[in-house]
Amino acid sequence: MGLVKISDELHEEIRKSSNVMSRSINSQVEFWVKTGMLAELNPTLTFNEILQQRLRDENVSLAGILHQGKS
Repeated sequence: MGLVKISDELHEEIRKSSNVMSRSINSQVEFWVKTGMLAELNPTLTFNEILQQRLRDENVSLAGILHQGKS
């Protein structure tokens, strides 16, 4: 694990975002870095398409969860 130096202002924005998203600060940064890397490698994809791809890569199936709410 390495150390990355960022500005205090950026750290504060990450902290606030991590609270909203119920993630640790490190997890929030990791999410943004991975998503940003995928965006650079796939400039024609939208943010939502990138998230859908990441969910598919992790074999996340929301179908069962979505159908539970309709019962």
